[in-house]
Amino acid sequence: MKSETGQKTAADLNDRDEPIYQALLNAIVEHQLPPGSKLPEEALSEVFGVSRTGIRKVLQRLAAVQMITLSPRRGAQVATPGVEEARDIFATRSLLECANLPAVLAHLQPPHLAALSGLIADEQQAHQQHDGAAAIRLSAAFHIQLQAISGNQVLTDMVTRLTQRSSLVIAAYGAPWQRGCRCDHHDRLVDLLRQNDLPALTTALQHHFEHIVASLHFERSGETLPDFTRLFAGHKGAAS
Repeated sequence: MKSETGQKTAADLNDRDEPIYQALLNAIVEHQLPPGSKLPEEALSEVFGVSRTGIRKVLQRLAAVQMITLSPRRGAQVATPGVEEARDIFATRSLLECANLPAVLAHLQPPHLAALSGLIADEQQAHQQHDGAAAIRLSAAFHIQLQAISGNQVLTDMVTRLTQRSSLVIAAYGAPWQRGCRCDHHDRLVDLLRQNDLPALTTALQHHFEHIVASLHFERSGETLPDFTRLFAGHKGAAS
């Protein structure tokens, strides 16, 4: 959309930025750009075929949702959550997601259970095929769809953001084989949803998050410069 003067509006500019923002966000969440990765404006500008100003706007958006850090001296880097921040992210998820379970059960319908079971099946297949990016994406989708059943869009949006930051934590501190959550934990949660057993469901979800945190190794990652040309092949000019 353009204004009456023919100038592009803020919405136009955001639409142009969106494919680049989503490409970078997905690469971070799916561990293709690990914590500590440098994100130089010049290299990204060349890969995406846009100006450094456009890249700078995208990086500022990513920084606003705490997926990257920006500093005058070190430039842009994929965020590396500190140990306390990492623990707080999962503690917050546990609080929010468990507190919302009564509303989830109140709105639960058979199609919801079928959709969650389908996600688990896809997640299991991703693990079997060693498709880490898909496993991470599907694990997050399970939690987001579970909370979305409640109809509380504000909370669902918060959980979505927290799942993205959780992925950073797992990338920074998880074992090399760790991709998302345990499928058998998700199976157990669906079984308890079917049984409408709120106390057991709440306990199982709490233990699920505790298990994830217990499996983390709190050692920091080093800085890296990824191969942007390989990662974002086909995206060049997407925002033009």
